[in-house]
Amino acid sequence: TGNGICKCRVCECFPNFTGSACDCSLDTAPCMASNGQICNGRGTCECGTCNCTDPKFQGPTCEMCQTCLGVCAEHKDCVQCRAFEKGEKKDTCSQECMHFNMTLVESRDKLPQPGQPDPLSHCKEKDVDDCWFYFTYSVNSNGEANVHVVK
Repeated sequence: TGNGICKCRVCECFPNFTGSACDCSLDTAPCMASNGQICNGRGTCECGTCNCTDPKFQGPTCEMCQTCLGVCAEHKDCVQCRAFEKGEKKDTCSQECMHFNMTLVESRDKLPQPGQPDPLSHCKEKDVDDCWFYFTYSVNSNGEANVHVVK
C-alpha cells in the first residue's frame, strides 16, 4: 500500500505501519476524541480507526450517542439540589447526588476554563424557578467528577 517495501514477496513495513500489506496504521491521532481520550474511552483504536465497544456510541471517535442525555442535562438536577437546595431531587439529594465534588464560585469568569488537562463541559441550565444557572462538569484522571457552580 506504499507504506513499506516488498522483500522476497513479504512486506517490510515502514515505522508506524503493520499488517501483511502494511495497510494498518499504528497512529492513534485519528482516534483521539475531543476529551483527549482514545475513542472517547468507549472503544479501541485499530489501524487508526475506532472500533466502538459500547453499542450506544458511534462515529469516528465513538463520541456520538443519539440516546444519551448531554452531560449538562444529566447532572442538572443534582447540581441544582446540591448548590441551591431546590429542584426535583431536593428530597433525595443526599442519596442520589453525592457522586461529584462541588465547588461554589462567585461568578462565571471564576469557572474553570477550557485548556485544562481534564475534559470539561460548560453548562447553562434553567432551574425550577425558570432562572438560568451555570456550572462546569469535569472528570479527572482518577475518575473523580468535579463540579463548579456559580453562586
